[in-house]
Amino acid sequence: MYKLVRSFLFLFDSEVIHKISTKLIKLYNLIPFSSKLLRNSYLISDKNLEKEVFGIKFSNPVGLAAGFDKNASFYNDFRNFGFGFIEIGTVTPLPQKGNPKKRMFRLIQDKGLINSLGFNNDGLENIKKNLNKKREVIIGANIGKNSFTKNKEAYLDYSKCYNELYPYVDYFAINISSPNTKNLRDLHNKNLLEPLIKKITSLNFKRSNPKPILLKISPDLSFNQLDQIIEIVIDYKIDGIIATNTSISREGLISKNMNETGGLSGKPINKRSNEIISYISRKSNKAFPIIGVGGIMTAEDAVEKIKSGADLIQLYTGFIYNGPKLIKSINKALIQHYTSI
Repeated sequence: MYKLVRSFLFLFDSEVIHKISTKLIKLYNLIPFSSKLLRNSYLISDKNLEKEVFGIKFSNPVGLAAGFDKNASFYNDFRNFGFGFIEIGTVTPLPQKGNPKKRMFRLIQDKGLINSLGFNNDGLENIKKNLNKKREVIIGANIGKNSFTKNKEAYLDYSKCYNELYPYVDYFAINISSPNTKNLRDLHNKNLLEPLIKKITSLNFKRSNPKPILLKISPDLSFNQLDQIIEIVIDYKIDGIIATNTSISREGLISKNMNETGGLSGKPINKRSNEIISYISRKSNKAFPIIGVGGIMTAEDAVEKIKSGADLIQLYTGFIYNGPKLIKSINKALIQHYTSI
């Protein structure tokens, strides 16, 4: 059924159809008993799926990656598809439109996407309003800086997002890895990353109830760069890493629009994501949890992420290509995996 729906949706611009489809999902969930019907269809409750990671109890380890619900508008609605947690954002202090359109491209032959969105979001104040309501799911906030903020002053934007969103979310993801904000990835460099991390962790540890702080990293890092990241995460007691964001690599692609500007997601980055997860897990001796994201298109891909060293996983492109049944099939496969080890 979803394949038929997808073939229709893929006739239209990616960003336009994303807006339309998410609004339709929200409207559907307003119909009496519709939410219950969705949960009965897709949600799996099983003790074997429950995990406690960085002090948070997850009903299952499958999350929706940042970028899908940028403005915290649909988190309860997407919970009904079976997700165990939702990551909103990326959130910046002030609203921004992002990069010029057209800025999302499907690579159908490669089962991938390229986006150059550029942290388009409604800004901190509007997103806080959206979060100020009853919620039924664990929420993480993916936070970033406004495009005009210089890297040396980036800590001000991240700090503001942390302080303002603290009452509303369960964990934070510091996004330094989007390729679509100019020079943002320079924040991976030790001389820029250390002051940023030091500021955020200092704010967090002053709280009576510190919340987990994660670092979202690029798949395009060298192993030497990963070693530096691991050292900083351990030294500053960061709670975990999200590996990985989108890639600027175009290796092995065959789709005609493969050279569009932006970050590549989906099946083409699955292997590299797994390599990085495995390396971090092994090199750090499992010193901290990892959320694995990048190229999960099947239940088998999800199990492989877990085997590579991920404690939790996130979907984005796979959800677009395969629909909500993917979440259910992943959770079924993970039950089988967890009960066999």
